[in-house]
Amino acid sequence: MSRIGKKPVPLVKGVSASISGQTVEVKGPKGTRSFTAGDDVTLTIENDAVKVTPRGLSKRARQQWGMSRSMIANLVEGVTTGFRKEMEIQGVGYRAAMVGKNLQLQLGFSHEVIFNVPEGVTVAAPKQTEITVEGIDQQLVGQVAANIRAWKKPEPYKGKGIRYKGEFVFRKEGKKK
Repeated sequence: MSRIGKKPVPLVKGVSASISGQTVEVKGPKGTRSFTAGDDVTLTIENDAVKVTPRGLSKRARQQWGMSRSMIANLVEGVTTGFRKEMEIQGVGYRAAMVGKNLQLQLGFSHEVIFNVPEGVTVAAPKQTEITVEGIDQQLVGQVAANIRAWKKPEPYKGKGIRYKGEFVFRKEGKKK
């Protein structure tokens, strides 16, 4: 039995859900999101909550049960509060700024990096050394943050680069004479 799958997903105030076939559409104050579940689970709405039940006892049905419930819970969280990733830049001369709808990064290269922000995500640079990525789609927010971080990952000797806020970077000792 899936411990996660057994729990129904409560629909908080201001959020509505509708089911058509295997697709759940959730509407909230921040927007609308949808998820299509596999054929191994059944979706129902009972007592202002979305309930997911498996259609059999096969391994695949049990796998889809918990995953589908988690995906629907993420939809509800996304349309109510949204998702946010905070990043910080460390290094002398490293900085970020918003230029129009694009993020401009100076990361020690001979040129500036221009990052085009995709639709559905908002990127802000409140300080020169901080970047925030926000949106209602958890996967898209995480992917955009990972793409920004990929330009200059934190290196282990001086710790220079782009890191998630609160991320621990293991530091190595340099060469000794």
